[in-house]
Amino acid sequence: MDIVSALQISLAQLIGPAAVFYALLAIGLNLHFGYAGLLNFGQIGFALLGGYGVGIMTVTYQQPLWLGVLVGLAAAGLLALVLGIPTLRLRADYLAIATIAASEVLRLVFRSTASSEVTGSTRGLYGFGQSFADLSPFDAGKQYSLLGLKFGGNDLWFMLVGWTLVLLLCGFVYLLTHSPWGRVLKAVREDEDAARSLGKNVFIYKIQALVLGGVIGGLGGVFTALNTRSLNPDFFSTAQTFFAFGALILGGAATVFGPVLGAMLFWFLLSIPDTLLRQAASGDNPLIPLTDQQVGATRYVLLGLLIAAMMVFRPQGILGNKREVQLNA
Repeated sequence: MDIVSALQISLAQLIGPAAVFYALLAIGLNLHFGYAGLLNFGQIGFALLGGYGVGIMTVTYQQPLWLGVLVGLAAAGLLALVLGIPTLRLRADYLAIATIAASEVLRLVFRSTASSEVTGSTRGLYGFGQSFADLSPFDAGKQYSLLGLKFGGNDLWFMLVGWTLVLLLCGFVYLLTHSPWGRVLKAVREDEDAARSLGKNVFIYKIQALVLGGVIGGLGGVFTALNTRSLNPDFFSTAQTFFAFGALILGGAATVFGPVLGAMLFWFLLSIPDTLLRQAASGDNPLIPLTDQQVGATRYVLLGLLIAAMMVFRPQGILGNKREVQLNA
């Protein structure tokens, strides 16, 4: 097996556009779960609205790209309000049920034939975002070397934009969580009754956190839509939310850089066994008799076992504080 090649491929995934997308989802989830104690199992629904806001406005209604971005982010924030107003006064599990159901309902609505004129149904939407790609200072047809890894011009442009956006959001989260608003939010997470006894409107703080995290999730949808220049509703499945949760658990909830580190490690640790297993299963005399489908499933099993072990031995994640994740549910 070519271990050097496997490492190069995995390191490319470590900093690639996919890691940026899941870092954005995980940063939003971190505001929900890590700092506010909200169980949001439908983060991908916010990303769906963000991405389709761009696609529908530019392809279906022939509007400028910037307007599509604003519509997508506004739709994600509106979804957070619609879900949060009836559920945040109740127990945490009601929000979890509402968000996972809403994300799946949205996916089914956007892929239905009844909405094909607007959303493209199962065909999706494509052929947009070229104006943003044209801003790239890199030649789209040229290969560039970064830290010994090869990237195309388009990938390098979106990595530059994506990681800059991630760093700006990390700074934003740091300022928020170290402000009086952030300290109250942590108090709400620890003990709602104690926060109420001090005159704090717990519901308002929760809804603000839900909207902010949802808009960040919508920003992830905008990023992946511009990166791939195509949208398909089946991509926005519930599994994507749990991948983002996996990244958050790896890096550490209630930390500024935990979601980012977790997203990078998630794709690195997913790519390493995938590449090595495919090498071992290829050729006339494969070392491991696995099909491509079995390799794809096995890598998730291995990563799942790793996350399960981490939950036992280090539940706070790599950068996390154990006390921070002992939520008052």
